Amino acid sequence: MDTEECYINDLAVVSQDSLLVCIGYELKVELVSRQMGKVLSQLDLEGEPWRVCLVGSSRAAVTLGRTQKVQLIKIKGNTLVKDKVLDMSHSVWGITTSGDNLVVTYMEQPWLEVITTDGKVLHQFHSTGETQHFKSPYFITTSPDGTLWVSDHGNNTITKLDASLTILQTFTSPLLQWPHGITAVTEDEILVCSKRNNSLVLLQPSTNTMSTLLGKDDGIESPHSLIYFPQERKIFVAPSYTDSINVFKFT
Repeated sequence: MDTEECYINDLAVVSQDSLLVCIGYELKVELVSRQMGKVLSQLDLEGEPWRVCLVGSSRAAVTLGRTQKVQLIKIKGNTLVKDKVLDMSHSVWGITTSGDNLVVTYMEQPWLEVITTDGKVLHQFHSTGETQHFKSPYFITTSPDGTLWVSDHGNNTITKLDASLTILQTFTSPLLQWPHGITAVTEDEILVCSKRNNSLVLLQPSTNTMSTLLGKDDGIESPHSLIYFPQERKIFVAPSYTDSINVFKFT
């Protein structure tokens, strides 16, 4: 990155060459060229961009911290253009897609919602008191089979849900400490940033096992967000409080 001080909250792979990056402190998103190593386009936002996901091949959705809004963005070649803004019921954290819809996470009930790109609520997940399932659902992703995966920083858990927000499985392990960024390689290979352990954890749901894929000796330190790029089988990892993105080959 060409910015002296920035915090990469989240990132998404737009094309074989470009990444869409959420810059927290500077309240903007940037379209960055991997080959040229420079910013192709940037867009100032009305709040801190916490999470981002692609919506099709030419749009993205960004959650704006502490604003109760989701900003939709059009990607026109190498240019970012603001689209409409969705007003949400609470301050939004994580975001992903489910078919043609969006799925968002909150820090209070309803903990999750499935919404259309026009903001209409289709499904909600509520649980409070003794049945409360989530505490700090910071990140969410979608696996190739359409299931949803939520990392919960407060409970040190990973939760698998279907497209209607029904819980299918919950996973935990001593390897999972402060889970943050989460991405799916396949439906049976889920990668999670274990922030406190300075590692990337590989969850394999079919065997209910977790293992350390990369650790501090591999250059992983306080990992915050990550994304998997299947065309090149590469993992892009953004550590906390840095201006860099680390790239690893997944084999």
